[in-house]
Amino acid sequence: MANISDISAKFRGLSLENVGSWPMFPRMTLWGAVVVICAALGYFAVWRGQMEELDTLRQNEIKLKEQYRVKLQQSINLDELRRQKEQVNQYVITLEKQLPSKAEMDALLSDINQAGIGRGLQFELFRPGQVNLREYYAELPISVKVSGRYHDLGAFASDIANLPRIVTLNNLNIQSTKDLTLTLDATAKTFRYFEEDEMAAQRKAREASKAAKK
Repeated sequence: MANISDISAKFRGLSLENVGSWPMFPRMTLWGAVVVICAALGYFAVWRGQMEELDTLRQNEIKLKEQYRVKLQQSINLDELRRQKEQVNQYVITLEKQLPSKAEMDALLSDINQAGIGRGLQFELFRPGQVNLREYYAELPISVKVSGRYHDLGAFASDIANLPRIVTLNNLNIQSTKDLTLTLDATAKTFRYFEEDEMAAQRKAREASKAAKK
């Protein structure tokens, strides 16, 4: 194997002005060095800038993918919220259909009365009270007092719950009597939706209330 002194000896006396006449080994060594230097200069002058640009593009790609993931998740959540909103709207429509109009209230009161009579109950009191106006509907309380057997009272409560209109039994109080029957004292509440004129009056009342708070 050639040592350093032998390699150095091959370059002695060589002139850069006449490279073409150099021996093969020095000439090839020089060209190799030139290639390495050009490659290094090319890296720092061109390739390094391109590599930095590539790194920037990769970072932007990561950011864009993250933005896409976030927007995709938001889109999925938005679809779910729309679906839930539609379910709520359908539920509200179903409930509204169970609310009678003002003209149908008399028929509903008759249905409640017939539910008790049909179970063999004796009405001691059946008195509609004052209508309470809520924000979006009207509430009608009915004081009810009926007497009868235990099973008949239970069947009456079940019949009330199964009426096509919404009726609830509140403030229930059951007492036994001397003849072994039971007396049910309760407040039945039914609800109806507002007529157009009532809705307009309610809107005006809400607007007046908001204006007073300002």
